[in-house]
Amino acid sequence: MKKPTPNPPEANTATDTDPTSPYTTIDSKKLHEAAERALDYYLNPTAHVMATPYTPNQMYFANPKADTESLLANASESLSSATVMLGDFAALLEGTHRKTLLGIAQVVMLGELAVNQALDNVQPAE
Repeated sequence: MKKPTPNPPEANTATDTDPTSPYTTIDSKKLHEAAERALDYYLNPTAHVMATPYTPNQMYFANPKADTESLLANASESLSSATVMLGDFAALLEGTHRKTLLGIAQVVMLGELAVNQALDNVQPAE
């Protein structure tokens, strides 16, 4: 009885290499080290983060010499602007996206009220 397909050739793994591989032999130690580096890079990012300390961009630092009243006033204006922008954008949307955006606007507005209350409690600088 004849088989419809022939048997595949028997490969001798000691002498045959994968024709698609650019390497003639695989060094298992090097392969293992590369795999460990790749796994550490993707699965253990804290090892890389801890090695280089984070230095934030100084462009957005608040002036350390600024008084509390000025900082609170600036925060209040920023939150007020964000509330207006969110309201304007929510007017362009419909359905659940609109409701979500209006909810975010309400949270921002509550933050603005808290900052305004803190601003009222600050003693003016002389």
